[in-house]
Formats: sequence, structure tokens, C-alpha cells
Amino acid sequence: MASGLVARWLGTNDFPDHLLESITRDRAFLMETVYGVARRRRSLEWALRPYVAHPPAISVQACLLVGAYQLLFMDHVPAHAAVNDAVEAAKLAGGPGVAGFANGVMRRLAEQAARIRQELGTQPLGVRESFPDVLVHRWEAQFGAVRAEALCRWHNERPRTVIRLDRRRAKVPEFLARLQAAGMTGAAAHPFRPDACIQLPAGVSVAEVPGFDEGLWMVQDPATLVAVELLAARRGDRVLDACAAPGGKAMCIAEALDGSGELVALDVHADRLGPLQENVARMRAPVRIVQADARDPKLPEQIGRELFDRILVDVPCTNTGVFRRRPDARWRFSAARLTAQARVQKAILENLVRLLKPGGAMVYSTCSLEPEENVQLVGRWMRRHPDLKSERQVILFPPDTQTDGAFAALLKKG
Repeated sequence: MASGLVARWLGTNDFPDHLLESITRDRAFLMETVYGVARRRRSLEWALRPYVAHPPAISVQACLLVGAYQLLFMDHVPAHAAVNDAVEAAKLAGGPGVAGFANGVMRRLAEQAARIRQELGTQPLGVRESFPDVLVHRWEAQFGAVRAEALCRWHNERPRTVIRLDRRRAKVPEFLARLQAAGMTGAAAHPFRPDACIQLPAGVSVAEVPGFDEGLWMVQDPATLVAVELLAARRGDRVLDACAAPGGKAMCIAEALDGSGELVALDVHADRLGPLQENVARMRAPVRIVQADARDPKLPEQIGRELFDRILVDVPCTNTGVFRRRPDARWRFSAARLTAQARVQKAILENLVRLLKPGGAMVYSTCSLEPEENVQLVGRWMRRHPDLKSERQVILFPPDTQTDGAFAALLKKG
């Protein structure tokens, strides 16, 4: 099944999390394998290249990639099982003739696995840590070689699931004790936000965590709290959360409003409204959800013409701060995509700033580490809006903060 999922990813470029949505049987193993192949794709292709003269069909490529990942990166999978599973999958994908080819490749790879791992460690950073050169070169220029490598290594770690508590109804010490009583040993307060966030033990299903049905927490990285805290919504405020799905930041804002004021959460994508609606219902948050494009000049007609005290502009971006959670996104990065995203980001800002009250606050945020989407974009855009003042900017560098990467800028209107 892992090979079939990887083949669909290679053939359609669909998101791995979408492909895994309906999977229940052997879910943890399949997630580790599919995400691992997406994460280590370049390293795996480098390892396979000496044994594969001509790339086979995508369905067979997927079998080889899965087998290679299990041989080189999954110590708990016996080599003979990895070889056998890859060969059987290739036979189903391409027939008996392909099975012989796959058997030869996998057996040679298994025999040379120790040497391949050793040689991989001597390859250029993009190969050994499996990143496109365009990103490696950008990060080395921006952060220096040592920090660029640390960032690549961080993005290749398997992420821990983090939950953020509704601190009106749950406190970290007491909730940790509740997790311990439920047998979830290994849970710990997150070092970046020990007052609000808890790292869960590996392998725990979030639906089994106490307080799920009560809406006491959300799955949410601590990095997301920075933008909300800069926004500083207060009781009675009218607040707009643009690009709100799946709703983590909206839930934080709703908690700050504490049943007063008004919170409008909008998102343009119909398929993202479902998770937003589910989270709003589970967290019992008074939020008005609207499907709309934040760039639409007619947006006031859809959400009301009254101006907002606070606007959170959490724009779509290249995701370079969250490759640990979205490993496939690294292969979609390009200079052209970066430029296109920046155009969208500026258009959203331009449309939303007219909805902000004089004296109001707007926070622009991304989960990107790229200056063109962050510091540079805000600086250039602000020069066109002298009535706004940039009061504070925050950048989270994952290896330093042990969080996702993020950028947030607080802009106030005179």
C-alpha cells in the first residue's frame, strides 16, 4: 500500500496528508514510510542511481523508493522484508518481468547498504539531507553554512505532535497529570511555550487524548501563538482572521475575546472550511465563518462594512518554515513560485488594510523563512502606506526555538 500511495504522490503531486486521510489500517507505519520517502526523495534517488540505468514507470519507481527508504532509514524493518515487499509490489505494478529487475536492484542495495549510508554522509548538503539546491543555496547565503545545515537536519526530523490548551479551562501541570493517569507517559511541556503547549508521546492518537470531546485543546505548534499575541485582541474587539483554516489562530483569538465582540474567520477554499467548522464546533468558539477570497474588492459586502479593530493576515506562503511537517513542499519550491506567492500576499494586504479602523492593528504572518515573503515584502509594502507603522517583527528559526519557522509583523494604523 505504501508504494501505491507514493506512486500517487509522484504522479499527481497531491499532498501526502490528503492521500493518507482515509487510511486506518497500519496508519502509523504508512505515514512514516510515505512521509519518509517524500522527505528523503533526493537521497534515495542518489542511492538508487548506480543500479537503475533507465528510470522505470512511476509505479515501479515508487516501489524502489519505498524499498530503499526502508533499507537505508528504517532500522526496525528487516532487510529481507524490505527487499521482498518491494519486489512483490513491483510485480503487482509492472508484472513478473519487472519483479526480476526490482529484485536485482533491491538485493544489491541491501548488500551495499552500510557503504551507501557512509558515502551519503560525504555528499553535498542537498544530497545528504535531501533538499533542492535552490533552497540550500538560499539558506547558506541567508543563514551561513552551519545554520543552513542545522535547518535542513531539523526539517528531516519526525515532528512531535503538539497540543495547545485553552488556558481558561485547563492548565499545563494539571493536564500533564491527567495524561500521565491515562497512560500517556512521555508527554512534556513544550520548551518554547511551557505555559500553554504540550508535546505528546510518539504514536499517540489525538482522538484518544483526554479533553478532545470537551474542546480543551487543539493540535497547534507554539509558533502559531506569536502572531496572535502580537495582535493582542481585547474583549469587545471586532476581529477578522483572514485565511483562517484550519482555525488554530482563530481559536486563540476567540479565547481572548471570551464571548465578547465579534470574530469573523474567512477562507477561500471550500475543502478547508470543513476542518475549520469542526474545530469551531469542538472548541465551542463563537466564530462567524465566511467562505471568501481575501483579495476580493467586494469582501465588505460578504463580511459587513463595519471596520475591524484587529485583522490577522496569515497569508498563504511557500511553507519553508514547516517542511518538517510538510516534507513534500520542499520539492514545490522555486523562484517563480516564490514570486507568485509574494504577489498574492501583497494583494491580500492591499485589500484588507482598507477594512482596518484608524488606530487599529494588523498582523501579517507567514510560516516562511524567506525574506521576499517577510521582511522585504513588509518593508516595501509599508513604503506605500505611510499611515501605517511597523511596531514589531518576530522571526522564529526552528533549530533555535524548537518550533515551526514563522514570521510575524505588527502594523498599526494611525
